[in-house]
Amino acid sequence: MPDSPPAAEPRVAHGAHHVAPDASGVNFYRVDRQFRDLLGLYMEPGLRAAMEPHFDRLGDLAGNRLDELARTADRHPPVLHARDRFGRDEDWIEYHPAYREMEKIAFEEFGMHAMSHRAGVLGMAEPAHPLVKYGITYLFVQAEFGLMCPVSVSDTSNFTINRYGSEALKRLLLDRLLSQDPAVMLKGTQFMTEKAAGSDVGAIETEAEPLGMGPDGVERWRLHGQKWFCSHADADVAVLLARPRGARPGTAGLGLFAMPRRLEDGWRNAYRIVRLKDKLGTRSMASGEIRMEGALAYQVGDVSRGFKHMMDQVNLSRLSHGVRAASMMRRCLNESLAAARGRTAFGGPVIDRPLLRRQLMKVMVPTEQALSMYAFSAEAMGRANKGDASAETLLRILTPVYKFRACRDNIPVASAALEVRGGLGYIEEWVTARLVRDAQIGTLWEGTSNINALDVVQRAAGRAGGHKALSAALRDRYEPSGALPGQYKGLLGATLDRVERFVEAVAADPAKEDRCRVAAGALYHAATAALLAWEGATLGAQGSDARRLLLSRLVLEHRLAPKDPLSLSESTWEREASELLLDEAPVPLARAQALVAA
Repeated sequence: MPDSPPAAEPRVAHGAHHVAPDASGVNFYRVDRQFRDLLGLYMEPGLRAAMEPHFDRLGDLAGNRLDELARTADRHPPVLHARDRFGRDEDWIEYHPAYREMEKIAFEEFGMHAMSHRAGVLGMAEPAHPLVKYGITYLFVQAEFGLMCPVSVSDTSNFTINRYGSEALKRLLLDRLLSQDPAVMLKGTQFMTEKAAGSDVGAIETEAEPLGMGPDGVERWRLHGQKWFCSHADADVAVLLARPRGARPGTAGLGLFAMPRRLEDGWRNAYRIVRLKDKLGTRSMASGEIRMEGALAYQVGDVSRGFKHMMDQVNLSRLSHGVRAASMMRRCLNESLAAARGRTAFGGPVIDRPLLRRQLMKVMVPTEQALSMYAFSAEAMGRANKGDASAETLLRILTPVYKFRACRDNIPVASAALEVRGGLGYIEEWVTARLVRDAQIGTLWEGTSNINALDVVQRAAGRAGGHKALSAALRDRYEPSGALPGQYKGLLGATLDRVERFVEAVAADPAKEDRCRVAAGALYHAATAALLAWEGATLGAQGSDARRLLLSRLVLEHRLAPKDPLSLSESTWEREASELLLDEAPVPLARAQALVAA
């Protein structure tokens, strides 16, 4: 008989074995128990069952193929060509094939631009509930953020034309804007920013010259001027604001128009993409400068109410930004946990180090806050879409509150995730560098933090009383719960009362404008604390994971309560809560109840 083979030497980790894994290659839906749990709480069971295969398929794409495509497209940004080979001014943008494949997934396969406007997308018998639409967004953006801008502005442009456009305009454009067939599909966008008009929209200089009604019954205009920051620069239809000649100054004099890239006879419209922006982030997507030289445009709605029409589109985009921030923070949390659990240093897994555990909690808490706001806001939008006036008032304040705070939280969360990865996080081969770059834009698009905070406090709260509607809706959720300790309900109620009074005081005094950001943030933190408490208690009572109740108390103590930074006193409950939250096992309701009442 041949000799037995020698015993294998024990394998010793060396070199690359010491590098922690990342979150690539997993199904982002299956690993996200918190998202799945909230769908079970907020979504009607029949709809949840119908959508489950689509969420699962996109979760797999986002963790695998879409993630690979996003990495490639980010390294190969779009290129503007001013002329074609014949020397004609047919400016066109060249995209890497990876970007085109991502477009196919978003527009053709999942119909993300059309699903909330018509039946038939993903087999749905009616337009998608916002929980579905923004749930798809949440999964998609964990892989790719840049393309989500063209998807979102197509979606919101479709909304605007469908709501305010004349029947003739809808006949001309809408079927193609809502198509998933690449042979006929038109993609939309919105162009607003000008050199003189960023946040101050009333300073827009672009002029509109009336041409009269065309043979198809659509009112036509010619546009002259420049738009300064135009994302999805080569979209097929751009919705934009311009001032009809002779109209009064300010926002009251602005009209809304839809400008096609190509005319119905196939010729290029009279505007040019002057150059593309060299941006910090969202590199896969083309943003540029547009010069209009008598470009043909179609009137959308009442020409004297253009700004009001456009604000509906802006508010939809703001809500989408909140969801996108929630999505990127989830990817940051997944990456942080993968790095912390997979890296060994100083004689053990780095996740066991107390300082790193504290850092992980600073990533987890805002991530889960933003997820709760997605579910609550989307549910409110679903009711508002069916004519619920109270839900419409609630959504009016939720939208800027969500956009304001979640987009701001996304920046430190992304930075913390990079730091957990260490020096490799700074290298462009790893997703964390892109997450840090892309996080910055959320505080700029659709209004800066200042603009959104002013909208929350001075208009949504001060004029519409939205803060009271929000407080009442939250109390309706958590107060009937038999699974929440009585004294914790009292703490939530006292916090909401205090925040209400603060917001009202800031809204009533113009001299306190500099406190608007604090007030908007307080509304967000109080709202998410109440939602997390209700969600955790309800899930725990169902025999599921009650961890969101622990997160609720962390929000109250770390984001709303005063703290002495030099105090050496230790919080026993918090140490135990962190142990439970960083463990993957479900948290029993009784344990969570005891800790929030401690």
